[in-house]
Amino acid sequence: MSTVQKKPGDRQVILAAGFPHGSPWIIWSDPASGPQVDIASFQHAVRTAEDGKLDFFMLAEALRQREHKGKLFDLDITGRTHGLTLLNALAAVTEHIGLVATVSSTYNEPYELAKQLSTLDHLSDGRAGWNIVTTSDPASGVNFRRGGFLPHAERYRRAGEFLATARKLWDSWPIETVVGDGPAGRFVDDPEVGGYRQVGAQFDIAGRFCLPASPQRHPVLVQAGDSADGRQFAVDNVDIIFSMHAEPNAGRAFYADVKARARAAGRDPDSIKIMPGTQFVIGDSRPDAEERSRELAYRQITPQNAIARLEQVWGRDLSDHDADGPVPPVRDNRDVPHSGGYAPGGRPPSAQALAWYERAQAEKLTIRELIIAVTLRHTFLGTPGQIADQITDAVRTEAADGYVLAGLTQPTGLDEFVKSVVPELQDRGVFRTEYTGATFRENLGLPPVAGR
Repeated sequence: MSTVQKKPGDRQVILAAGFPHGSPWIIWSDPASGPQVDIASFQHAVRTAEDGKLDFFMLAEALRQREHKGKLFDLDITGRTHGLTLLNALAAVTEHIGLVATVSSTYNEPYELAKQLSTLDHLSDGRAGWNIVTTSDPASGVNFRRGGFLPHAERYRRAGEFLATARKLWDSWPIETVVGDGPAGRFVDDPEVGGYRQVGAQFDIAGRFCLPASPQRHPVLVQAGDSADGRQFAVDNVDIIFSMHAEPNAGRAFYADVKARARAAGRDPDSIKIMPGTQFVIGDSRPDAEERSRELAYRQITPQNAIARLEQVWGRDLSDHDADGPVPPVRDNRDVPHSGGYAPGGRPPSAQALAWYERAQAEKLTIRELIIAVTLRHTFLGTPGQIADQITDAVRTEAADGYVLAGLTQPTGLDEFVKSVVPELQDRGVFRTEYTGATFRENLGLPPVAGR
């Protein structure tokens, strides 16, 4: 029975499905996990999310296979699909759920990406979203003509100008200029339609955009930066922050900081939604779920995985250490290249290593226990009703506006949540029973993008 009853004015919960790859979040060795290059896997996952009335389905993206010590990381799942291509296919088998692609602003160009996102918005009748990443992994640059690796601040400068350029493109075709019909379809008679010009430090381009305004005009914008630069970029630009702060107390501090930044910038704090990425473990009771969580965590983080991840932050070979033994001391690794993804907040790996080591000492953690603690997010544990209570309370107490959920397996990992937890949330009156908006933006309760 619910211990959290609906109160007048309770905020609605926002939920999304995440489909990661190359991630310790997913137990790829489980027989329930299917191939991630099979369209059937993605179709099952997105249809399950839409059956549960979730707000959006978000695909992870990677620009190269992950490497460790000069070799492909053998515990990484192989196959890296192109997100926007895949989402166009999934648009054809869904009707309401938002479709969010993760795409780098560092290794793409504004015209091409703006066209791709506008195409998805047209083909999905207004359900496109863009998770903007700046790509912290320096190894990704070798796959691109520009090559190299942009420093943290420069990546954000490029992202800001990239997004400003994309907005010019999306806004360059006023809806009201569509005036007649011809033998090949609709046409316009305004010679200015589609024209744009962008001159800046990152881009110097001009021309004409090739698509009329899409149903949302701009896709819903998502961003995951946690540094000061990342938080400010989000407040200035995006609709959703994909946060790393799933634990409720840490979530409340992050939530308060971002909402205060929004107010200071003159922005309505409710116009930016904060959604941590997280996982759940359902059990017959809270103790049963906690025990399952411990067992599952050891399947997610194998000994080899734990050693490899610690090496990426420690900056030296640790293959002679026992993953279930003590965490070794930190040495100066300031000269070790940033391997990407394991130094949150833009801190150098040496600072992150020190913080992790101090935590391991304070909590007497083994190597594997430390990696489990800093990597996995089994935030919600218990029976379906208990998990619904936990999510309701977290949103009510401003730990988040909602959550991006990743199952423990793919593509079936959210099946149990949709069947058992979603009805509990609906019974509490904090989650929709039907989609009511015509577009992704409307279902999120966001205002429309003003036309030119």
